[in-house]
Amino acid sequence: MSKIRWGVLSTAKIARLHTIPAIQSSNLGEVLAIASREPQHAREQAEQLHIPRSYGSYEALLADPDIDAVYNPMPNHLHVPWSIKALEAGKHVLVEKPAGLSVADLEPLLACAERHPELLLMEAFMYRFHPQWQQAKQLCDEGAIGTVRTIQCNFSYNNRDANNIRNSLAMGGGALMDIGCYGVSLARYILNAEPTRVLGHMNNLGQYQVDCISTALMEFDGALASFSSSTKTEPEQWVEIAGETGSIRLHIPFNPAADNSAELTLRQEGKVQIRNIKPANHYRNMTDALAEAILHNKPAPTSITDALDNMKVIDAIVTSAQEHRWISL
Repeated sequence: MSKIRWGVLSTAKIARLHTIPAIQSSNLGEVLAIASREPQHAREQAEQLHIPRSYGSYEALLADPDIDAVYNPMPNHLHVPWSIKALEAGKHVLVEKPAGLSVADLEPLLACAERHPELLLMEAFMYRFHPQWQQAKQLCDEGAIGTVRTIQCNFSYNNRDANNIRNSLAMGGGALMDIGCYGVSLARYILNAEPTRVLGHMNNLGQYQVDCISTALMEFDGALASFSSSTKTEPEQWVEIAGETGSIRLHIPFNPAADNSAELTLRQEGKVQIRNIKPANHYRNMTDALAEAILHNKPAPTSITDALDNMKVIDAIVTSAQEHRWISL
């Protein structure tokens, strides 16, 4: 094989606008098929996206012997069951974040992955594959800003559509699951550690069943990370990483346009340096990294145990918000 042949479970917006075009622009992958529970819709999307095959059921796509890997961008509550079905069908799996609804929800998926060590399973946190984050991590690891002591993250957008899956409790919606999970992930990524305890607060703003605003403090050994996430305020995002001798600020940390340069501000002992990061498609970088691992029999770029560790923190934040106290991990 010189290319990984992908099948896409559902016609989710993130797939249509980002992941599918990213794979199609790659030298390591091609999108062979897309599936929807509505055959006509699957055919229409396949035609619009120039995908050779369409299926009117997810089962039919998984039965296609020509598909090597599956991308699962379904609603959160379907990530685990359909990723399990994909693994059992002999497909490698890239599952959208969060990989599950809770640690308990994730456990059957991890058990299935253990039964199929020949297949790769990875959670799709695409931001880690953007060069701005790789540069930020390298700077932190090399001590360019001294020992990291605080990380602050803000991520918000405005979604008031009651029928949207992100506002559905049954589908695993809410600010924490959709975007707050980035705040958890990046803190663990930068600090190379797990928090020792967390304090969380969640607010559903009354008329919504899901959390619309979620914030958390995460205490690490020698460092404190915090994030604020909202699905009911004007779009905004930034990350500030502060060390003993400097700081790093990422201005568009999570969804910089693939054809635009990103900007990283590095402060070191009073001196300010603005670094322009060349344009990059982090969706393509992510799928390419997984494709290369499949092609060369290497481990997944990010282990699925990272998804489990992230979910442990999310679970603790939920418990903290419910019980109004710090939760130790």
